[in-house]
Amino acid sequence: MVDEIRPSELEPLLETDEEPVIVDIRNQMSFRQHHIPGSQNIPFQQLPQEVEAVRGEDHVVTVCPHGKASIKAARLIASFEGFDGDVESLETGITGWDGPLASDSGQTDEPDESSAAPF
Repeated sequence: MVDEIRPSELEPLLETDEEPVIVDIRNQMSFRQHHIPGSQNIPFQQLPQEVEAVRGEDHVVTVCPHGKASIKAARLIASFEGFDGDVESLETGITGWDGPLASDSGQTDEPDESSAAPF
């Protein structure tokens, strides 16, 4: 079974030595616009071919727009033979993330709560 992690639980982990690998499964265009700093983009359709990128990791958190598809992605990662780490899905997706956001322009911004969804 795959667990979910709340943004309030994930954010402090990102500042520790036990920082999880964050896999954002949204499409490349959405990822380029805004993503959790340090996350890697592996669109859901490419995940079966790219799972090797996270096979040796101890803790992986999957991210999607609203927290639904990332559950499927987490299950997929956990099902691969040889993957022994913990896998969680960001409960709210990127829309519920209130921590800093990065973009491919190199900026890292605090989110503006009055703005539209970041994708």
